[in-house]
Amino acid sequence: MNEKIFISPSKYVQGKDATDVAGKYSKELGNKALVIADSFVWDMVGHRVVNSLKEADIETVDVTFEGEASDTEIQRIVGKAKENQTDIIVGVGGGKALDTAKGVRNFTENAACVIIPTTASTDAPTSALSVIYSDDGVFERYNFYNKNPDLILVDSKVIATAPPKFLASGIADALATWVEAQAAHESRGATMAGGRSTIAGLAIAQKCEETLFDYGRLAYEANKRQVVTHALEQVVEANTLLSGLGFESGGLALAHAVHNGFTVLEGDIHHMSHGEKVAFGILTQLTLEAYNQSEINRYIELLDKLGLPTTFEDLHIEDIEHEQLLKVAEAAMQEGESSHNMPAAPPAEDVVDAMIAADQYSRAYKEERE
Repeated sequence: MNEKIFISPSKYVQGKDATDVAGKYSKELGNKALVIADSFVWDMVGHRVVNSLKEADIETVDVTFEGEASDTEIQRIVGKAKENQTDIIVGVGGGKALDTAKGVRNFTENAACVIIPTTASTDAPTSALSVIYSDDGVFERYNFYNKNPDLILVDSKVIATAPPKFLASGIADALATWVEAQAAHESRGATMAGGRSTIAGLAIAQKCEETLFDYGRLAYEANKRQVVTHALEQVVEANTLLSGLGFESGGLALAHAVHNGFTVLEGDIHHMSHGEKVAFGILTQLTLEAYNQSEINRYIELLDKLGLPTTFEDLHIEDIEHEQLLKVAEAAMQEGESSHNMPAAPPAEDVVDAMIAADQYSRAYKEERE
């Protein structure tokens, strides 16, 4: 495909206490909302969302999300949406709950979609796709939809009260945006939007990385004290909007494919976040693309200061054998994976070598810092 394509949500709203204006911005979208959140998020912010919707004369149906963005969970909630004839699907919470909400909207004719993230831990909120897992949490595929969410509502005060590890995870996910977009552009690869990257998509991806290096550490420290600062607002926008638009209309490559490859492993790595696994995927791609020492160290330094994984030990796979690494690499390089957006799709053995080298580079960097 030679066409350039740029896609985006219809409206993005960010600020302190934005949760309490959910009704104000949703009332033009419909009259009856199905609100999806897990039990923890319901107690934290879900009821505030419902109260705001009701104040705007929007009826609500409450559904508790059961933990996996799987076909089973999506279809369970689709049944509730159709049974109650809801015309707005509202997802509140983390990436998997939001991906589920987008999946539900896809099966609910003419329904609008409102996304309200409670962390800035992924760039899932703005995109017209869901990452689909098995009921056991193993990555299966991406589901692509005809349109992006209608409204993204980001409460920076809620984000500031979340554990800093979530913000750090989002920074890692967002840090991959420009690294991968450059590779996809060079290879003239297809983006998640279905065409080639645009000038706008690439510019947003580049600004995303610039913002993270400028403000990432400051935002992380502000998050530790649960305060909303200029730095925090900048990084929340970079993690959510800039990274979301940048990856979708700029393109993914090896970093996210390595994340997907890690899902084939058993053990503690399974409990690590999306961004934590992407962090190591970034270093793997940089190594494979032959970035020099100072460039790679720049990324290691930021990731390390944010407490993100840069070594096999950090990922809890310090004793991993070559055969298992090869399984990760083969999964990352399978047909249809974003790794094929690399300028030259590498053989799986080269990906294994890059992973081992990235681990060693990071170990050497940490030893020098001690």
